[in-house]
Amino acid sequence: IGGGRSNKTFKPKKNIPEGTHQYDLMKHAAVTLGSGNLRQAVMLPEGEDLNEWVAVNTVDFFNQINMLYGTITEFCIEETCPVMSAGPKYEYHWADGQTVKKPIKCSAPKYIDYLMSWVQDQLDDENLFPSKIGVPFPKNFLSIAKTILKRLFRVYAHIYHQHFKEVVQLSEEAHLNTSFKHFIYFVQEFNLIERRELAPLQELIDKLTSKDR
Repeated sequence: IGGGRSNKTFKPKKNIPEGTHQYDLMKHAAVTLGSGNLRQAVMLPEGEDLNEWVAVNTVDFFNQINMLYGTITEFCIEETCPVMSAGPKYEYHWADGQTVKKPIKCSAPKYIDYLMSWVQDQLDDENLFPSKIGVPFPKNFLSIAKTILKRLFRVYAHIYHQHFKEVVQLSEEAHLNTSFKHFIYFVQEFNLIERRELAPLQELIDKLTSKDR
């Protein structure tokens, strides 16, 4: 089969319905990102609702990580990744608080499958992520978004620590770095992930963000 970049995503892409305000916000985000100033691109646009801005960007990060992980799934298998780790010091066990209450140790591909399916369920739930105009966000929306983003970070951490070699072989490192930098600026702007959760990639975060201080 011909080589080249795979366009498959790990899970189906989550689309924001055209004609909605969130769709306009997403387009605004794409345009500001194109300007190259990531610090500015993540800021809440004037007059916009924070929940809506976080929702639109969370969907975007899910889609980005989905695609990035989709390019390396053939390397992330039970044999090579028997545990979900981010380097020798960090290991993650899966629990979603609903169907899996007690954290279970599982392989990275299984963990990421659980994680992305769980995120997808949250994004598809109209009570949590309302896409219709005028439907309010739940009062605890930001804490839901924080949990989603904290878990999505773990996929970046696993890719960087365990699969960076393959990412380089596929010439995807610029894509990965830009996506991760955007993600970090976003969570820093709104304090969405605690610093200790970012520890597995702290050195990289310092390196990627130091140029823009």
